[in-house]
Amino acid sequence: MEFEAPIIEVIQQTHDVKSFRIDRPDGFDYKAGQYFFVSIPVNGEVQRKPFTISSSPTEKGFLEFTKKLTGHDFSNELDSMDVGDLLLINGPYGRFTFEGEFDKIALISGGIGITPMISICRYCSDTRSGTDIIILSSNKTVEDIAFRDELEVMDNKNANLKVVHTLTRAEDDWPGCKGRICDTIIMDHIPDLMERVIYVCGPPAMMKATEELLLNMNVPKNQIKKEALVGL
Repeated sequence: MEFEAPIIEVIQQTHDVKSFRIDRPDGFDYKAGQYFFVSIPVNGEVQRKPFTISSSPTEKGFLEFTKKLTGHDFSNELDSMDVGDLLLINGPYGRFTFEGEFDKIALISGGIGITPMISICRYCSDTRSGTDIIILSSNKTVEDIAFRDELEVMDNKNANLKVVHTLTRAEDDWPGCKGRICDTIIMDHIPDLMERVIYVCGPPAMMKATEELLLNMNVPKNQIKKEALVGL
């Protein structure tokens, strides 16, 4: 489906991450974890980039996508846009999805790879699916954690959701997990790993390292779902 929609809200998630909400047209159906293409004029020509839909299919009034502001031309142009500006949307696409088909899942994300995970968590919380979810999210510092407050609220309200943050450049007073995702961190926080379908999303290098790590831990390849994000 291709349509034009105005921005209805811009949310500053972190110092360099923004969420953009647009009108959701009638008939636009999607699954948690899917993406669409956003087209905007950049330097006199229309450019198109894919973005995960960070809202949940249960949220009827709007669609949301979330962007790390990287300083590239497309990113800068999008960053300058505000409520009322029009975006051309085409989608949805992708098979990195969840519809409640698994009883237990693990969501492992790096940086902006949190976007499909927040969609899945919102979906499961809204539908009260009963799915047992552990989300392990890696960021550099506490200031880089997008959706931190919302995840904390969902963690407190949903007994089936456990949220774990690990920081690679943590301050001394950070009380949580520290360091890059490794086998020790995974087994400490996802001890029943082999019982779960594992979703992995993040920058390409993080994706490659995490998949190799999981395979070395004897996780079957068909038990791993993955989606690489490239920030432009």
